[in-house]
Amino acid sequence: MKFLLATVLGCLILSTAVSADSTAKNGKQSIATIRTSMGDIKVKLFDQEAPETVKNFLKYIADGQYNNTVFHRVIKSFMIQGGGFDTQFNQKKTRSPIKNEADNKLNNKRGTLAMARTSDPHSATAQFFINTVDNDFLDYTGSNAQQYGYCVFGKVIEGMDVVDKIAGVHTGFKNGQQDVPNENVVILEIVKN
Repeated sequence: MKFLLATVLGCLILSTAVSADSTAKNGKQSIATIRTSMGDIKVKLFDQEAPETVKNFLKYIADGQYNNTVFHRVIKSFMIQGGGFDTQFNQKKTRSPIKNEADNKLNNKRGTLAMARTSDPHSATAQFFINTVDNDFLDYTGSNAQQYGYCVFGKVIEGMDVVDKIAGVHTGFKNGQQDVPNENVVILEIVKN
C-alpha cells in the first residue's frame, strides 16, 4: 500500500512538473504597457485563452491606433473604457469586428481587461475596458445575445493605482455621451513589451 501511494504521489509530482514545464515552453503571454497622462499600466495578455482578441489588440497596438486616444467613459466602481476616440473626441476608424471569445472561462474581475462592444455580441473592434471591481454580470453565461458576456483578454499586473486614479476623475456629458471625464485622460500610447 505504501509503495502504491508513493508511486501515485511520484507520478502526480512528475505529471505536475511536466505540465508546468510544457506550459512555460508553449504558453505564450504577451505583456503591454498602456502609457497614460496619469501614469503607466502594465498588462499581461491571455494569448492562449483569447487568441483572436489578443491578436486583434496587438495589431491595433502595432498600427498606433491607441496613440493619443482617451479614456472616454469612466464609471467609478465599475470600469474605465478607452481606445475609440482621439483627444478631440473624434471616433477612430477601426477594422472589422472580431468574434467574441467570452466563453473562455475568464471572469470580469477587478483589474481585468475586456473588449467593449455594442448589443451585438460579436461587434468588438478596438475599444477595451478595465474592470475596477468584480463585474460578474459581464461574464459569459450562454450563447444567446443577452448571455454572451464580454471577453476578458488580459489583466493589470502593475499600475492598478493608476487605474483607480483614472476611475476617480470627475465626469459629465460631452458630445451626447455621459460619464466622459471633464478633463482628458489621454492614452499616450500602448506598447508591446
